[in-house]
Amino acid sequence: MTEEEARNWVRDRFGVSRETMVEAFGNILVAEAENQNLISRSTLDSLWARHLTDSAQLVPLAGNAKDGVWLDVGSGAGLPGIVVALLTDRPVVLVEPRAKRVLFLREAADQLGIADRVTVIGSKVESFRPEHAVAIVSARAVAELSTLMLSTVHCTDSSTVWLLPKGRSAQSEVDAARAKWQGRFHVEPSITHPDSGIVVATQIGAR
Repeated sequence: MTEEEARNWVRDRFGVSRETMVEAFGNILVAEAENQNLISRSTLDSLWARHLTDSAQLVPLAGNAKDGVWLDVGSGAGLPGIVVALLTDRPVVLVEPRAKRVLFLREAADQLGIADRVTVIGSKVESFRPEHAVAIVSARAVAELSTLMLSTVHCTDSSTVWLLPKGRSAQSEVDAARAKWQGRFHVEPSITHPDSGIVVATQIGAR
């Protein structure tokens, strides 16, 4: 997917105003690259395809999720969490243990005018205790599937939708997770990287 195709995908599905907001976040990311290694410098020229639209494609996959919080684990550069907050009206909780990135996420949310819906938790997800089970869990390049579920399952219930980009390892991680976790698993092909997959899981519980 080219940069133009990636940007058009967001515009066609979410409208020009939200595309413009995502672009503004992209500019914040590029500027912050001078201060910390949020994303690989080698990907700055393919920001939409590699990061922004790659994150945005999770939103349609959450179409059947219940109302409530979207929890993004290990948010790092705000991918996909900040992008999700820009493309939806959901409350979004970003969990990130690294202090410098916590500060970046809070400043980015403030600059983008979404700080009223975006909560940044400066800890590991194991320490986070939501008031209610979250509607959606996302995590991008955080941990192997079974390990991620173990650290996060206390934030969920059987109705939670898990959206987990996993690259080429998606199906093999699902196969391994089935030994420890029951539920419904599906691997959705990535629109930005055809050889990569996104794990979509529901009704998750330990065996």
